[in-house]
Amino acid sequence: MTTWEYAPAPESRDIANLKPGYRMFLDGEFVEGGGEPLKSINPATEEVLAEVSTADRDDVDRAVKAAGRAQERVWGPMPGAERAKYVYRIARLIAERARELAVLESLDNGKPIRESRDVDVPTASAHFFHHAGWADKLDFAGYGPDPRPLGVAGQVIPWNFPLLMAAWKIAPALACGNTVVLKPAETTPLTALVLAEIIQQAELPPGVVNVLPGAGDVGAAVVGHPGVHKVAFTGSTDVGKSIQRSLAGSGKKLTLELGGKAANVVFDDAPLDQAVEGIVNGIFFNQGHVCCAGSRLLVQESVAEEVLEKLHKRVATLRVGDPLDKNTDVGAINSREQLTKIQELVASGESEGAERWTSPCPVPDKGFFFAPTVFAGVSQAMRIAREEIFGPVLSVLTFRTPDEAVAKANNTPYGLSAGVWTEKGSRILWMADRLRAGVVWANTFNRFDPTAPFGGYRESGFGREGGRAGLEAYLDV
Repeated sequence: MTTWEYAPAPESRDIANLKPGYRMFLDGEFVEGGGEPLKSINPATEEVLAEVSTADRDDVDRAVKAAGRAQERVWGPMPGAERAKYVYRIARLIAERARELAVLESLDNGKPIRESRDVDVPTASAHFFHHAGWADKLDFAGYGPDPRPLGVAGQVIPWNFPLLMAAWKIAPALACGNTVVLKPAETTPLTALVLAEIIQQAELPPGVVNVLPGAGDVGAAVVGHPGVHKVAFTGSTDVGKSIQRSLAGSGKKLTLELGGKAANVVFDDAPLDQAVEGIVNGIFFNQGHVCCAGSRLLVQESVAEEVLEKLHKRVATLRVGDPLDKNTDVGAINSREQLTKIQELVASGESEGAERWTSPCPVPDKGFFFAPTVFAGVSQAMRIAREEIFGPVLSVLTFRTPDEAVAKANNTPYGLSAGVWTEKGSRILWMADRLRAGVVWANTFNRFDPTAPFGGYRESGFGREGGRAGLEAYLDV
């Protein structure tokens, strides 16, 4: 038997144009912040990539005031068609610098280069292209004859999709005539700051977009500033609840996109090979660092054994390693803190009696890595079936009837996404009508498009981002 082995195919890290230091972007300029500088770490090697200046409360105040002036004097009164030109320009510049951004994202975040290259960066550019098209059509978006911008949008984004989440938030805000104060995640600030370079290159008026790196205190200062009129947060459910409590009665508009524990439901008539590919994509894409990841697999009993056998065989072929290697399927866990959390929850699954299977693939000795893991024999009471692991760990449960599948899928405090695998169109519609999830994928998973709204129910948050529906969050209607 011949064993085929891929030779390493590393992307050059030089393409990232990595600088030893990065400064925050405030009122159209890159300036030193008043906070304690942070070091951005490459999770695959544990090396320091760059030192990043951070904001303090005074910087937040200056940024919000600059955004307020820009919104009132320039960006808000500007005709939509003119705003669209700037937003289009950002989209084109992202596309032009796509390779640089992809390499930098993989260095800073740990995700495989092929995901940064083929998913994150193109979708980020697409969000700006899509929303630029809305800028002069807001009167016809269905929100009344004269929808107006809210003012200053305070936006706090997570570390799992640093560039994409920035685009996801900034593009609709700008298209609707708002200005932005963005706080990127503490562990992944670099692509947001390069996006600020692109915004400066696109010649947006000073103050329209401000990027303030820092820890949670900076995000809290942005959220709580009286000059902020709209808050958009993507991150953990606990922080989202805290933000909601702090803003209660303030009159600020709020959207929250929080955690998830999505059910991926496979019926006995599903195309199983196709379903296995969807299961793998649903949980192991981006190392499982996806709020809508299909982390609970519900399989009809009659095909459960066959699906597990196929799944083990497929997962064993996934390559874990250097994020810059074009052959890598699963990259590095973003931080040591997140790796520890994954390890602790996996240990709880074993102690509670679930059957653990971990891929035999080699794992690098250095860096934050975790081999893809599948738990069978999982009950709904186990922590691994209830809590968001946010890592490459899949919990497998079984069901007998469609009603039981719906009951088990909905037996979670979350409600962000779900997947259904079956050849029956009527069953897909029946399930989609009953699943308490903001997005239901049919015979696919993790498909994103800027023209489609995304958001959740219950502890997965509220509000929608993307598409026509996502414009409402940034308009006074």
